[in-house]
Amino acid sequence: MKTTWYCPLELSTVVEEQDDGVIYTVVVKQQHGAPSSLMSTVSRSQCVKAGTEEKLVLHLLHSFSLGDSSFITIFLYTYRSFTSTGRVLDILTDRLENPPGDNERSHMRQSFNRAVGTVFSTWLSEYPEDFKSLEEPSRLLRLVPLLPQDSSSAADLRARLLQIAEELSEKALLPDAHKDKTGFTGPPPDASKFEPTSILGFPAATIAEQLTKIETELFVRLVPYHCLGSLWSQRDKKGREGVCWSVRATIRQFNKLANAVLASCLCPTNLRSQQRARLLEKWISVAEECRARKNFSSLYAIVSALQSNPIHRLRKTWQDTDREVVRRYEDLSEIFSDKDNYSQSRELLKEEGTSKFANLDNRLNNKLLNRSNAQGTVPYLGIFLTDLTMLDTAVKDRLDNGYINFDKRRREFEVLAQIRLLQSSCKNCVFTADQAFIQWYQSVPTLTEEESYRLSNEIEAPGEPSPRGLTPTVIVTQCGDLSSSRTSLTGDSDSLFDFPSPVNCLLSKLTKHMRSPSVSCLDVDTSSSTTESTPATLTPSTPTKSHRRSVSCGNNPPNNIQGSGPDMRIIRIRMDLQDGNLYRSILVTSNDKTPTAISSALEKHSQDPEQTPRYELIQLLAEGKELVIPATGNVFYAMSSSSVDFLLRRKGGNTPLSSHPINTETSATFPRIKAKGRRLVRTLF
Repeated sequence: MKTTWYCPLELSTVVEEQDDGVIYTVVVKQQHGAPSSLMSTVSRSQCVKAGTEEKLVLHLLHSFSLGDSSFITIFLYTYRSFTSTGRVLDILTDRLENPPGDNERSHMRQSFNRAVGTVFSTWLSEYPEDFKSLEEPSRLLRLVPLLPQDSSSAADLRARLLQIAEELSEKALLPDAHKDKTGFTGPPPDASKFEPTSILGFPAATIAEQLTKIETELFVRLVPYHCLGSLWSQRDKKGREGVCWSVRATIRQFNKLANAVLASCLCPTNLRSQQRARLLEKWISVAEECRARKNFSSLYAIVSALQSNPIHRLRKTWQDTDREVVRRYEDLSEIFSDKDNYSQSRELLKEEGTSKFANLDNRLNNKLLNRSNAQGTVPYLGIFLTDLTMLDTAVKDRLDNGYINFDKRRREFEVLAQIRLLQSSCKNCVFTADQAFIQWYQSVPTLTEEESYRLSNEIEAPGEPSPRGLTPTVIVTQCGDLSSSRTSLTGDSDSLFDFPSPVNCLLSKLTKHMRSPSVSCLDVDTSSSTTESTPATLTPSTPTKSHRRSVSCGNNPPNNIQGSGPDMRIIRIRMDLQDGNLYRSILVTSNDKTPTAISSALEKHSQDPEQTPRYELIQLLAEGKELVIPATGNVFYAMSSSSVDFLLRRKGGNTPLSSHPINTETSATFPRIKAKGRRLVRTLF
């Protein structure tokens, strides 16, 4: 008997349709069955691409019937980027006062009531803080009588909203009783009780377990939308001190742990180099245990501390560190390499994000396999903050007609959904507190950068020649906002992971430029000239072993002695592309001529460097003024110090750039990424 299988043919058509105040992306699918069947099915779904504020809010009530099933979730995740809770409630309440349908029993009215119940139930369950943050209860008191009353769930919804309204009324009458105490930090640690070497008495597994407990509790409480670039960029504005509190808490823990590593390794200045090497080995072992527990946040905090200049420069200490331990430390450092936009970190999150255990074939993972409870994944939050910041800067908030670009919110949601997925892996983790370690951890005093360098110089005097040829990665810039972005390692600082490290320096630079309508990219050109011109004070003394360690690229050591190499500056060059004005950052030294800078900029924009003679370099100044850099001039000395923004223009006019197509996989939105990391970028863009 012969069996014939028929594969149904599905044809899809994607078009855009514009209605009053809204633009839809419409997908029409036609599916054909077996040849003997004359019937075919046609399905139609439409998703909002852009619209006015009012139309986007009202679409909450019609999204399911139009096939836009993810709209409610995406809207509730991201609406704070373009409107407020009060405004959304006002628009919905106005609509509830004029519901569709002739009477309560009509099919249209019942469908409308079900949509209203779904929207408010989801909103109140997922984001109750939105309602509790209202200044006064009048909006809720106006809303509640208009909500559906035809089910027990509707009655429960009304009761919960009335309870919040009552709390808001009490808060308005007794403001002192409801003051926000989230900023309370407690008394400073007593430095006299701090015993740096006591860390050696705790097993590395115990330390990692306690750090993972702290990080997991913070990560579970993280509010994903606090990571949105549009919200995070406003954290330093007056009156916005409490915004993104959950991200700030994660940053404080990152800095606190990095400071603990520094303090324990530097404070006992009278130790012999062999004894201090045991402290380094201890923290490297703790980092390995954090890796086995998929605690990437603590792992990177420890690695960053060991890479910092005060520890990195301790030549004798690193010489006495066990070679095998150093090799494992180098492997851990590679996880957070900024090569290809941190592709290795992204791959690990993708592979191990929701797995039960880390993908390790060693004794550390074997210990964890014997445990009954699974391990959640705590990521380094800076990667997500980078993606969301760059996305917010690169993609327009509104279309040319003024409509809110909701496609941008869908892309932001894809990043936030990754955070939520990782959070779900941590919710069932169970830990037991170790009070002895917690007491030691809380006793660690906070060191400023100046104190760290002073202690490091007391341990090993500066100026000794380095026997190592490999120098740490240092990025030197004359941008004032960068050099002043960090002054200490205080635990209350709210910059983007204040602890000095190459990635944090670049993140800080990015956030300083967020108000510009351009992309301040992270792919800064760190060519060999950068390393060769590193000031002498930033080149640490190093042991005979070859360690791949990096130092702080933000602030120089206190003595700030300049080296003899050329001066440098990071500039941003724009090219007028069809899909928007995109910037790329390049490093310009005092030796670079105009053709060199133009060639580097063309290469960064995925254009042909051979076209260099056809372009001119123009500096963009205040009040719309332009400064043309001479074709054979020195860019560093010809440019004005008042601006770092440049334009690359074809000679002879404002003609758009060359007709060579831009590689979409290496666009100016992200630095170049290997093939193995490109899939993630496609999901974001």
